[in-house]
Amino acid sequence: MSLTTPGNISRNTSPNSAAPAPKPELKPIPGMRKTVKITPAEVQLFSKYIYGLCGINIEASKSYLLETRLGRMLENEKCDSFTTFYHKIKSDPSKKLEHQMVDAMTTNETLFFRDTNPFELLKHKILPEVFDRRMGKSGAIRIWSAACSTGQEIYSIAITLRELLGPTPTINLKLMGTDISDAAIKQASYGVYNKFEIERGLPQERLQRYFSPSGETWRIKDEIRSMASFQKFNLMGSFASLGKFDIIFCRNVAIYFTFEDRVKLFEKIADVLEPDGYLIIGATESLTGVCPRFVPKRHLKAIFYQLK
Repeated sequence: MSLTTPGNISRNTSPNSAAPAPKPELKPIPGMRKTVKITPAEVQLFSKYIYGLCGINIEASKSYLLETRLGRMLENEKCDSFTTFYHKIKSDPSKKLEHQMVDAMTTNETLFFRDTNPFELLKHKILPEVFDRRMGKSGAIRIWSAACSTGQEIYSIAITLRELLGPTPTINLKLMGTDISDAAIKQASYGVYNKFEIERGLPQERLQRYFSPSGETWRIKDEIRSMASFQKFNLMGSFASLGKFDIIFCRNVAIYFTFEDRVKLFEKIADVLEPDGYLIIGATESLTGVCPRFVPKRHLKAIFYQLK
């Protein structure tokens, strides 16, 4: 057996033998931006910064979220590292970059009538019970969407109310949507959605009834838009200014918080919920071991919570 090594490679190569083809030069694809890599120290720096702003907990294993969600901002601000970007944000007296960073990091994944069951629960059990208890009493029935994102949830609630009560309800209703993101609150207030957003969870019949076409977008009609108010609000802050609510939706936001912050959040929610009020959380969420002040209850396929 012979072994071919660099020292005994045959020198009898024919002069006509073709030389190995050179490897093609890899050129960047036009329009493709280069991803700036984040270091472990920068992950820790930004995680602490973002947590202090909005309570979102970014674990070291999810550093890719910082790269993918903030990459465009680094490019726009011509920053070649996350450290440079950090110092630029901190030195911005207008806080514009800080707000844009929070907008980029907060998850605005939502759709109309998301999960369906909570809205069936609202229509067939919760609202009739609240209306019966409030019959003949003064004061508004208040409903809060605690992380309303771009407004699909609170408008789904408003549409449910309209279909249950008709166009001229005699009951005083107050719907409020809040979110930490300036961009989300701005879109929610306008009530304008593109084709992709409008087709997610919204049947054609409801689209035609409650929305008006506006170029390539759809705008929710004033009769629904006027039912809700919106404001920026940080769930990590004080709830003292909010008052009491009959129904609170707080779905799919606490999953981004630490356990300690989830405990604090639902303790504060318990403080602003009416004694006979209703709390609806995400389908995959549970308050077991989080807030003993609440007791879970079931109606058909849906789970809701009330105070003990």
